[in-house]
Amino acid sequence: MDTIKIGNFLRKLRKDKQLTQEQLAEQLNVSRRTISRWETGSNLPDLDLLIELSDFYQIELIDMLNGQTQCDREESIEESYKKIAQYTAEEKKVTLQAYHILFVIGCLIFSVYFIMEWIHFVNSPIVDFIEGFCLGGSFGLLVLGAIVTSSKWKNICSFFQSNPK
Repeated sequence: MDTIKIGNFLRKLRKDKQLTQEQLAEQLNVSRRTISRWETGSNLPDLDLLIELSDFYQIELIDMLNGQTQCDREESIEESYKKIAQYTAEEKKVTLQAYHILFVIGCLIFSVYFIMEWIHFVNSPIVDFIEGFCLGGSFGLLVLGAIVTSSKWKNICSFFQSNPK
């Protein structure tokens, strides 16, 4: 996927509707910075937001993924589904990488706690604070990982999306 091409296309669509990034961000309940990242191609919207954008701009989803409105109409439905599947797979890959990073950070924090507890040659409030912080941080990341990888994660996300602040 050409993220730069898609980003330029999103910028063109927004400007054609004579909207600022702030106005579009308010419409989609995202930040202006998020819109900016989409338009520069450094990040792409989630699939559900991409569908919402295609409805908002009244264009086909496959046109959004191609980064142009005049898509080759002889393109088969199967190829369109493959592009959507590829987009979803890339989205999942980025999310999975973030979870891996959090897991590694949690392991490192727990290792620091374990080493400090094992050595424990100094009994001071600062060392006790660092040990507590490391234990709490690693436990928090463990709980977060368990929640995110459970089957209930989508239910939790949909609850918060349906109940705005």
